[in-house]
Amino acid sequence: MTQTSIPNQPKTCPSCSFFARLLLFACIGLGLMSVPSHVNAQRASFKAWQAALWPEAEALGVSKTTFDRAFRGLKPNYKLPDLKRPGQKVASSRGQAEFTRPPSAYINRAYIMRLAQTGRRLEKKHRTTLAAIEKQYGVDRYSLLAIWGRETAFGQHKLRHDAIRVLATLAYAGRRDELFRKELLAALQLLEQGIPRKKMRSSWAGAMGLTQFMPSEFANFAKDFDGDGEADVFSSVPDALASAAAQLSGKGWVRGQTWGYEVVVPAGADCAFEGPVQERAIADWIKLGFKRVGGRRWPQHMIDKNAYLMMPGGAYGPAFLVTENFKVIRRYNMSDLYAVFVGHLADRIAGGGDFVTPWTSNAKQRSKVIAAIQDKLKNAGYAVSVVDGKIGSNTRHVVGLYQRQHNHKVDCWPSEKVLKQMKLRPPRPL
Repeated sequence: MTQTSIPNQPKTCPSCSFFARLLLFACIGLGLMSVPSHVNAQRASFKAWQAALWPEAEALGVSKTTFDRAFRGLKPNYKLPDLKRPGQKVASSRGQAEFTRPPSAYINRAYIMRLAQTGRRLEKKHRTTLAAIEKQYGVDRYSLLAIWGRETAFGQHKLRHDAIRVLATLAYAGRRDELFRKELLAALQLLEQGIPRKKMRSSWAGAMGLTQFMPSEFANFAKDFDGDGEADVFSSVPDALASAAAQLSGKGWVRGQTWGYEVVVPAGADCAFEGPVQERAIADWIKLGFKRVGGRRWPQHMIDKNAYLMMPGGAYGPAFLVTENFKVIRRYNMSDLYAVFVGHLADRIAGGGDFVTPWTSNAKQRSKVIAAIQDKLKNAGYAVSVVDGKIGSNTRHVVGLYQRQHNHKVDCWPSEKVLKQMKLRPPRPL
């Protein structure tokens, strides 16, 4: 400890100086020992939470040695997004690019072009492996490469979190605590099975490996495709891509089907038509006047297939009719923007071009603004299942319905302007 000098300190009365210094050190010592009561309570609560978790881990075959080693010295990371502290109405979404960045920033053209260029090179390098994976699981190589690119920039992005700490934090203090409790238990099982903790680097949500696997997915979908006797999604490209393909197949991937089509929304229709609740056959969308951009023809084999309207930027970007495989990509990562990014990147790797309709810059929205809009609409009887402060297809849909109801411009975007309008003209029951 470095002693702080005191300017102009008297030189006389050595005993006074001695006792002053003694008192100073005592105060410093007490300051260091004093911890706010809420911090002590939080620490005690986390310890109690760990103790309650142990019987569940034991029942799943986790040894006490593995359990204790996993939690030794572990403290929650309260800087993670999606945490909900006592008294908070909405969990923080800080750090979640899919929900914090405007669509025009998330769907970054220059970045997608760079990834597509790398993806085409890697398709040539791994062509034999990708062909074998396609044959076995029915998932096209371009979608697999796009997921690898989006998740870890083809392995260039280094995951900075310890998966156990992340999952323990989200299970203890997260909005979706029960979900992450199961993921934490699955991660403890992986430790018990001998996967080194140093390999288990993860995203903020605990997803690991080249294509981002949640721990609970390992048992069902992790594959040893390179034949070395180990399903290694952390460093083996064949294993990671085959595991991602097995997961997509298991979640309902339709062989030979694309993710969606960019369309022109006809006059008389708008983004309030958006969302899976309004899914219908592409033939019916055609009857409503929806056309593919650039006069492109519809594939004949898709005419009778179901699709729904997806406008992730509201009126400020392209519109798409998306298929079952779009929903499957969303099951891999529950975000509309993520699924559009992956689908479009897959198209670009396969040789496709840019979007025809540009992404217009729209403002980043604060979670509390979105949540306040959701809350007002829910209280008025709109179909809002959860107030989470995040922009999804249902939120855009109900905002569009409100705007129609009050003859406002229908852009389906939950902005501060919309919240002000709702305060002046509250939503009425539909």
